[in-house]
Amino acid sequence: MNTKNNKRRRESVAKIEKIFIELLQTKSLNQITVSDICKKAELNRSTFYANYIDIYDLADKIREYLESEINRLYQDEQINQFNSNDYLRLFRHIKDNQLFYKTYFKLGYDNNYKILFYDTVQAEKYFGNKHIEYHIEFFKCGLNAIIKKWLENNCLETPEEMAEIIQSEYQGRI
Repeated sequence: MNTKNNKRRRESVAKIEKIFIELLQTKSLNQITVSDICKKAELNRSTFYANYIDIYDLADKIREYLESEINRLYQDEQINQFNSNDYLRLFRHIKDNQLFYKTYFKLGYDNNYKILFYDTVQAEKYFGNKHIEYHIEFFKCGLNAIIKKWLENNCLETPEEMAEIIQSEYQGRI
């Protein structure tokens, strides 16, 4: 019986996702086929289609997983509506999951996420709560650029150094 969480199915899904991520490192999304994945994973196409609609659904599932992992890192803050500005936690997660993050950026998802909680107390203090949507966008794009650069350099600097870079860029405002 092929239940949603049985061991064989979980193993097949993990294999499919691993091969897909590997292929994305050398090919663009539109160059990858279900046949490529199934051949490398030594699985039938029916196994792929039992879990995903198509390649784009697979890409979306990987995006959803990574975004849920990031949200989990900051779950307490979201629930309690505060911002610790603890980027060390994020940089540690990136270092431990480099391939996932490289895939996330390669798929172009970095411009689609939403900042779920913005520190309005801090925004009032430093910006008078004016033009907040511009400050959010500026911060998001800057953070993405720094993360991408770090990933391009294979996370050469430590997560601590990266968190320090963010701190220095915002000159104590965070």
